[in-house]
Amino acid sequence: MVNAMEIYQLTPKTNCKKCGLPTCMAFAVALLGREKNIEDCTPLVDEPKYEAKLKKLQEVMEPIMGASETGLIVHPEKCYGCGNCVVACPVNVANDPRGSAIGLGPKSDKAILVVEDGVVKCLNMEECRRFGPNKIMCNACTATCPSKAIEFV
Repeated sequence: MVNAMEIYQLTPKTNCKKCGLPTCMAFAVALLGREKNIEDCTPLVDEPKYEAKLKKLQEVMEPIMGASETGLIVHPEKCYGCGNCVVACPVNVANDPRGSAIGLGPKSDKAILVVEDGVVKCLNMEECRRFGPNKIMCNACTATCPSKAIEFV
């Protein structure tokens, strides 16, 4: 999966502000979060000297820009119940700081991830920051999973 630094490397790096943001790095982050489109960077699109970067950026961003996430999938055959995702999830921690944040497991009915019978289970997907009206490209659960048992599709 692409990250903001990889996107930034494909921008003009002029900080011209034509996209409406103060820096090309801010643009890269907004592009990754689907808050901006490649076309918002007019120098990248209009100036021939950036043609190779534009083409590469379009290739890199294609899976992100054209995709819509349908949900979080837990592969139970890969999960061994370590609970890293449960304590890393910012929503779990925010909704239940006395349980999730200190590793006791969520006690809140708004928890997204819980470990049951040695395997993580997804509850309340609608609480996830990646979904709903204010999408945030959070990856705390997938980044902390040592067995790669969690993915977004």
